[in-house]
Parts: sequence; C-alpha cells; structure tokens
Amino acid sequence: MSDAAQPTAAEVRAAAEAVKTALDRHLAAVERRSGEDDPAVSEAFNQLAAAAEAYDELLYDRYDEVTPFEIPGAEDTLPPYAGPDEPNAISVLIRRDYTVAEPQRLLAQAHRVEAAEFDDAGDDDRTPGSLPGALGVLFGEFEPDEIASRHKEFGLEEGDSTLWVTASEEPPEAGEWLESPFEHIDAQHVVCRFDVSAVFDDDEVGGDDDIDFVDEDDQDDEDTDDEELEPLDAER
Repeated sequence: MSDAAQPTAAEVRAAAEAVKTALDRHLAAVERRSGEDDPAVSEAFNQLAAAAEAYDELLYDRYDEVTPFEIPGAEDTLPPYAGPDEPNAISVLIRRDYTVAEPQRLLAQAHRVEAAEFDDAGDDDRTPGSLPGALGVLFGEFEPDEIASRHKEFGLEEGDSTLWVTASEEPPEAGEWLESPFEHIDAQHVVCRFDVSAVFDDDEVGGDDDIDFVDEDDQDDEDTDDEELEPLDAER
C-alpha cells in the first residue's frame, strides 16, 4: 500500500476510541439484558465486532501491527442453541482431512497389514493394489483416532479437522441414519464445535514442517521398503 493510501495516525486513534465506546455499550447491554436472546446484546456485539475489525485493519495498514484478539463475524458463529435442555442422547460428528503425501508408504503399510493377517491364506484378491484399496485396509484395521495420531507412518499429512457435538431428546433407532449420516444435522442442536486449521496458525512459520523426527539421510531416500517403515501392530 502506498504512503498516500495509508490511514493517518488520527484515524487509527479514532478507531481505537470507537472500540472503547463499543466495549462500554456492549457491557451496558449485557448488564441490562432481558433474557438469553436479548436483541440489544446481539446488536451491541455486532457493533463491537465491526469496530474491532475496523481498528485492526487500520492498525495493520498504518503500523503493520495486529490486535491480540479476534471477534468472530456473524457468518462464523453457530445459531443460538435451541436443542433440549436435558438431552438424553448426543451425536459426535468428526471430519478430518488428509493429503496422501507418500503414496508408496501408504501402499507398503497396507501390504504389511495384509501380510500379517493373511500370511497363511494366500488370498491374492485381498492384496491392496491401489490407493483406495490401501486406505480401506488401514482404516479397517486401525481406529480413526490412532490413524490421526500416527498419520505420518501411513504417508498422510494432516489438513483441516472439525468436531461437532449435537444433542437430541432421544437416541435414534438402530440403523436409522446409516444411509445418509450427515444430511440432517440441525445447527441449532449443536452444543459445541472444535475446529483445527492452518489458518489459525498464522503466527507459526512452517507449521508441522518445522517438527521433523526423521534423519536427514532418510529424507533424501524416497524408497519405502520394510527397513524404512516403522513397525505396525497388525493384531490391534
């Protein structure tokens, strides 16, 4: 941004004062709230969020600095909870994304699992000759949480993940939602959610690449024979 387009120091100061005023208004609205969904509190929250965002942008444009807090926008928040006050059942929805960073390692680990389980059977049809087949073998053998904790052993690289907890009055009937398990989630029944993403780690340089437990000699060698693979317990 050119110097002519930068905000003035006075504009940054005025934005800071607007945040202070919005903070006072928000606190006053909270102190006078008439109920859990008081519209005055919501309006004061939105005004505070807008003032904080404007100040943060001006602060960065003028001084190349940011605030140590972030107020989520309305599009990033869940709707007000409207589920049962005393739920008799909960559902936990988990999504974890991975990149297949080392396909040959993934295939080799799946082969090792198959070899351990079908050593005497000689069932060649069960040998995973493709990546989808290898994924089926590994996710059929190991729990998702174990794969998440050992993903590098399987040639996978972590991406975004999210966990939602939803509440309901009664547990569903057995097999009721198996045909479409993720289609009928009521956002107003979400009790809480936890998200993990690289976009939240802007202050970290390099991310997971900075943590390396592999010897430098191993990094230069792309072979994935059994000597390079960490041992798997196929009897889990």
